[in-house]
Amino acid sequence: MVRILGIDPGLRFTGWGVVNAQDNRLTHVADGVIATESAHSVPERLRQLHDALLELARNFAPDEAAVEETYVNRNGAATLKLGYARGVGLLVPMLLDIPVSEYGAKTVKRAVVGTGAATKEQVSMMVRRILPTALLKRADAADALAVAICHAHHRTSAAHIARATRMA
Repeated sequence: MVRILGIDPGLRFTGWGVVNAQDNRLTHVADGVIATESAHSVPERLRQLHDALLELARNFAPDEAAVEETYVNRNGAATLKLGYARGVGLLVPMLLDIPVSEYGAKTVKRAVVGTGAATKEQVSMMVRRILPTALLKRADAADALAVAICHAHHRTSAAHIARATRMA
């Protein structure tokens, strides 16, 4: 069994989700959202995000982590701030020697819904189907669980390919 922490980074809201994966079976452990105060400075918000993710990682002791990649939008300042939050999401697990994988939004959607063009509502609905005990208080938590599900599927496929290669 492997415990996976999924992170959907954002400066205002960072979604997180933890799943246990054993072969093709996934079990929901926890999910939620880290909210930062927009009245605070960016460095203060990044520290708040760091501290919260560090506490989550220590409490849930994941074996692996997965972070959604940043998409580039028309607002350069917003993309840059999202990149800051993503950097914290990548750094915290590494500080605890937890391997981190990264997945683009289309890859996550394809792994969970079957199409890279899925809507947020479709992702949430499929996450609820796959993990019926998930809380999903915000779409950010559903997205984070979707990242964890995507990672679980990719690591299982990689393990099957490795086994097949060794047998050949």
